Amino acid sequence: MQSYNFSAGPAVMPSEVLAQIQADLAQSQKGHMSILEISHRSLTFDKIVDQAKDRLRELMNLPQDYEVLFVQGGGSLQFEMVPLNFANQKHQIAVLDSGNFAHKAAQAAQAEGVSAKIVASSRDEKYRYLPQLPADFSAPAYDYLHITTNNTIEGTCYHQSNLPQTTGPLVADMSSNILAEPYDVRNFDLIFAGAQKNLGPAGVTVVIVKKSWLAQQNVTKVGPMMRYQSYLDKNSMYNTPPVFNIYALNLVLGWVQDQGGVPAMYAANQKKAQLLYDYLDQSDFYHPLVTGADRSLTNVVFSTGNDQLDQTIAQQAQEYGLYNLAGHRSVGGFRASLYNAQPLAAVTALIDYLDKAQKEHQNER
Repeated sequence: MQSYNFSAGPAVMPSEVLAQIQADLAQSQKGHMSILEISHRSLTFDKIVDQAKDRLRELMNLPQDYEVLFVQGGGSLQFEMVPLNFANQKHQIAVLDSGNFAHKAAQAAQAEGVSAKIVASSRDEKYRYLPQLPADFSAPAYDYLHITTNNTIEGTCYHQSNLPQTTGPLVADMSSNILAEPYDVRNFDLIFAGAQKNLGPAGVTVVIVKKSWLAQQNVTKVGPMMRYQSYLDKNSMYNTPPVFNIYALNLVLGWVQDQGGVPAMYAANQKKAQLLYDYLDQSDFYHPLVTGADRSLTNVVFSTGNDQLDQTIAQQAQEYGLYNLAGHRSVGGFRASLYNAQPLAAVTALIDYLDKAQKEHQNER
């Protein structure tokens, strides 16, 4: 029986990439030793880092005035690192509170002594829609505006078409939908993305930052490990980087290229998401928690309306090879994560199972 992983992260990876990793764990064809053993000072790893950067540049159409960095600490470290480096003029940032991770970013900035003003929020409505910038928003009052493009937990997304319009610097947490749909990088001054959702295993974070903004970073009151300049000066190797994770990320980037790049991923993701949303929209047993243009392509959240029944159905799904369907504890229900590596067959298998579960539990709601 085929099994499918719907986890929000660490998430499904391409089978071709997993096969290559398995081979390289014994002995890399390029390094004559396990990928786990190679030095970060080796020519082999230099080539991996450079190739990964080049692939990202191609896949995201990065202009030459943007730098690519690989940083440890996950997206959560970026919640602190960005304000430490860039909230150094107004000492105040604006946050669109669209979900759990945006809220955490505001809290982290506050902990670093930076005023983080939530200029709009959908928290009172359980984050089931996207907050928009108020008409009186004044970008010059803030060092930058922070957004989360895709809200992994709540299933909403700022697509390119509905990005907030600001005249000031824009910082985006793209951890769960980087490379899943097209964005014009020129809209952003800094983008970061933890790898564990759409880029590979946990342990490395991609940072894309505009050079002109990088020149404004605070390098006098920030320790070297928290300075972007340190990673830039040492080609992301200020200290020992997560060698294996960058290697795996590079393989995933190569796989995305082989599939046809971001346009192909976007088309496939639209097809997967539309198939599932169409099913949920016509169902009288399940209901999606997000409607309209705010819906995420990568994290689909839904429920029967009965918490205990949701838990039962999610648990029983494992008998059919469908894993990690339970929603986040703050939302409940179900969450089907449809990242780039998730095949269309996973969605059809999920819909077949949901039909079976409905027939079995129809009278229990």
